[in-house]
Amino acid sequence: MKVVCHNTDIKMFMTIAAAFAVSIAFVVHYICKSLFFSPLAGIPGPKAFALTKWRLAFEDYKGTLFRHCVYGAGSGFERTTFYNMFSTYGRQNMFSFSSVKQHGDRKKLFAHAYAKSTMLKGETARTIETKVRKFIELLDRERDGRSIDIFPTLHYFSLDNITEFVFGNAGKTACLDGVEKDRALLRDIMATGSRRLTWFTVHRPKFTTWLYSRTGLMGCVARRFYPLQGPIPYTDIKLHAMKAFRIFSNFSTKEKAKQSSLISKLWKHHSTQKEGGLDDLDIASECADHLDGGIDTTSDTLMFAIWSLSRPKHEKFQQRLINEVRNLSEDELNADGIPRAEVASKLEYVDAVIKETLRLFAPLPASQPRSLPKDTTIDGYPIPARTVVSISPYILHRNGNIFRDPLTFNPDRWLDPSQDTAGMNKLFWAFSSGGRMCIGMHLAMAEMTTFLAALYRKYTTEPGDDFGIVSPGITSRFEIFYDESCSGVRVRFT
Repeated sequence: MKVVCHNTDIKMFMTIAAAFAVSIAFVVHYICKSLFFSPLAGIPGPKAFALTKWRLAFEDYKGTLFRHCVYGAGSGFERTTFYNMFSTYGRQNMFSFSSVKQHGDRKKLFAHAYAKSTMLKGETARTIETKVRKFIELLDRERDGRSIDIFPTLHYFSLDNITEFVFGNAGKTACLDGVEKDRALLRDIMATGSRRLTWFTVHRPKFTTWLYSRTGLMGCVARRFYPLQGPIPYTDIKLHAMKAFRIFSNFSTKEKAKQSSLISKLWKHHSTQKEGGLDDLDIASECADHLDGGIDTTSDTLMFAIWSLSRPKHEKFQQRLINEVRNLSEDELNADGIPRAEVASKLEYVDAVIKETLRLFAPLPASQPRSLPKDTTIDGYPIPARTVVSISPYILHRNGNIFRDPLTFNPDRWLDPSQDTAGMNKLFWAFSSGGRMCIGMHLAMAEMTTFLAALYRKYTTEPGDDFGIVSPGITSRFEIFYDESCSGVRVRFT
């Protein structure tokens, strides 16, 4: 039998072979370039991350990404488009501004409102002390000889504090007083879908924008594929912030001048004409962002502090804190018997407990992206312009070369002269550093020190029956965050 090969068959075979060879050559070229010839090829780390950005996206999706490149304070690195998701009402604010200049110009308008002296004295200090007293009274009413879930009550405390600080009489809440409509503002914070929406926003931004911009019949179909079906976290909080803004804007000039809230300080720059002035949406966006930032961060840290102190193996730490706060004199308490904020801020062991809690359970442990518009060098490695780099508090705070037994909760380390306290403070990044350092740091610390001092003056704490072997947990960006020394985790989404 004879086999006849036609020219068309030969040509087809040659075409397929050539296409296959080109494909192989392209793949080999891509792999070699990524692993050996890219400007970033020399940076240490798993090679799979150098080959494809989907490897990083996969770790983010699982909530287990804790790798990092480091930039330093004052390095000139700017925020990436990742932070656009924190814009509110369609306006950028201090937190979402990319450039150093935009951020700095906005920050100058109200930085004095967050000064440490302001937090520890005067009206802000009295507000914090009042909220602490109301929290203790809430415990007295609801405890009734049984264990209680502190997660929602801590959110009541932080929400009442931040709403009064930001909006004053125009929008302060009364969760600690039992006002249900105010407590309801916290419900959509519990929504679990935010992690998925954040992942799509970061890793598939164009697709996400396209999907959410569909209208008509196509929009009805697209809605079925939204990464977040609802409720959308912080929707009610943002509605409350806008309502408070409108109430304040309708105050008389005299009423506005009497207020000491953040919005009153921003209103002094209210102008649609003057260069550098803020219009209505600028002020509303700024206030909503400060409100968002002051709820979970404080309440989650306090939750982990109480959880850590309550574990039986940490009994000595709780007792040392109790000894410190119960030795306060009457002169160091206010008229309600609550430690004064200024006094609480100087309690060494209370401060050590909070720092150790923030070290292990930073409210924002995730990698925080930055980029630079020009080529630079980090630790000897050349970094091309616009390369996204980041720093992770989770990694910094678990550096075994600086922190002995880094996974162990040990507040004593911060007061131990044999430890490398200078090195620990250098790597302590719970509030960021440099010009982008958390503007609310002093407010948060005043709330937490006063709270813990008052709580442990009256109570001792231990985990409830259902928390005996599991850790409370939260989410931050993608990461599911909990106490790694436990055998299990009960996740609370915030």
